[in-house]
Amino acid sequence: MFQAIDSAIEVLIDEQDADVDVDGSGNVLQLEFNGNSKIVINKQEPMHEIWLATQFGGYHFAYIDGKWLDQRNDNEFMPFVIESIFKQSGLKLDIK
Repeated sequence: MFQAIDSAIEVLIDEQDADVDVDGSGNVLQLEFNGNSKIVINKQEPMHEIWLATQFGGYHFAYIDGKWLDQRNDNEFMPFVIESIFKQSGLKLDIK
């Protein structure tokens, strides 16, 4: 469940040859952009949550009915990550 998220993000970045440094260590995946801006994805496996930290705030996603949803506003994880990457770096990635 958690591993698929890392793979999906890395594949998306690789397939589109995006200028993003991806560093995964343990339960943390860091995306670093030009200018040293970062997005940090922290998988909280015991709690079945994903925590996302961006320049604009921190977000908690829970696995509900087969989807990762933001606990405050029900945004889905992957579209929200793609939007956050764009807001933070100007890099437009397309979900295929």
